[in-house]
Amino acid sequence: MNPHRELPLVVIVGPTASGKSTLGVWLAQQLDGEVIACDSTQLYRGFDIGTAKPTEQEKSGVPHHLLDVLDSSEETTAGAYRERAIVVLSDLHARKKLPIFTVGTGLYLRALLEGFAEVPVRSEELRERLRASAAEHGEGYLHRILQKLDPVSARKIAAADAQKLIRAIEVCLLAKQPLSRLHQTGRTRLEGWRAIKVGLNPRREDLYRRIHDRTDSMLRRGWLDEVRGLVESGVAENAKPFDFLGYRELRQVLRGDMDLQDARVSIQQATRRYAKRQGTWFRRETGVHWLEGFGDDAEIQRMALGAIRAAL
Repeated sequence: MNPHRELPLVVIVGPTASGKSTLGVWLAQQLDGEVIACDSTQLYRGFDIGTAKPTEQEKSGVPHHLLDVLDSSEETTAGAYRERAIVVLSDLHARKKLPIFTVGTGLYLRALLEGFAEVPVRSEELRERLRASAAEHGEGYLHRILQKLDPVSARKIAAADAQKLIRAIEVCLLAKQPLSRLHQTGRTRLEGWRAIKVGLNPRREDLYRRIHDRTDSMLRRGWLDEVRGLVESGVAENAKPFDFLGYRELRQVLRGDMDLQDARVSIQQATRRYAKRQGTWFRRETGVHWLEGFGDDAEIQRMALGAIRAAL
C-alpha cells in the first residue's frame, strides 16, 4: 500500500431494518466492491435468522466477509474485530476491490477507524456475582454501580441494558480504572484508508412498521425452529449469542415460560429500542452523508451511489 495515498472504503450506517445489507450489495455491484459485515451478532455461526444475516439469495453473488467466523462458545471484542477487518482490507486492496462496510455495531466501526484500547477478558465468576446482585437488589442496581465507577460510561448505557452494564462494570473492576478512560488510551487510527460514510435515516414510523413486519417474517421463516435446533445441538445455555435480541425470548418460549405472541411483541419492542439507540450512536458519527429513506429504495440507492462517486 502506498503510504502517501489513502484508499477509499465505504461505510453504511443506520438502524436495524433500514436496509444496510441491501444497499451494500447493490453498491458492491455498481462499484466492483465486496461487503464486510460490521455487526457483533453476525459473526456467530448458526445464529442466522434473528441476526438478519443475508441469505445466499440476498447476497446476489457478492462476496461477504466477517460472517460466520465464530462458534457460539467463542468470545470476541471490538479490538479483535478490528484485527480481522484489517486482514480483509489487505486482501481487498491486493485484489483491487472496494471495501463496503455494513455497520450495525457502531463500537466496532469506531474500533476499526479510530483504534481501540485493549480491555481485559471477561470473568465469568465476576459476571455471575453481578447478575446475582442485580437479581437481589432489583432494577437500576447495575446502572447505579456503574455511575459510581464510571459516570461517563453510565451516561451512554441504558439502565435496562444489563449485558452492557455488566461488561462495563467488569472492565472497570478488572482494569482498575474507568472503561471510558481506558478507551482513550492506546488508540491507533486506521492508516492508509479514508472512510466515505453514508447513513440511512428513514422516518421513525416507517422504520418501526418495517421492524414489526421483519419480526413477523423472521418467525414465519422458522426463527423458533432455528433456536430449537441450536439448543438441541448442544449450544450452552450461557452462550453469548443466546443474549442477542429475540433469542432470549424464544428460548423462554421453548421452555414454556412465555407465549409466542408475547415473545413476538417483546421482540418488536426491544428491536424498536435498539434501533433508537443505534440512531443516537450513529448521529454522533462525523462526516456521514445522510439519506432519508431505506436502502432498498431505488432513489436512495442512486443518491448513495452519487455521493460515493463524488468522494472517490
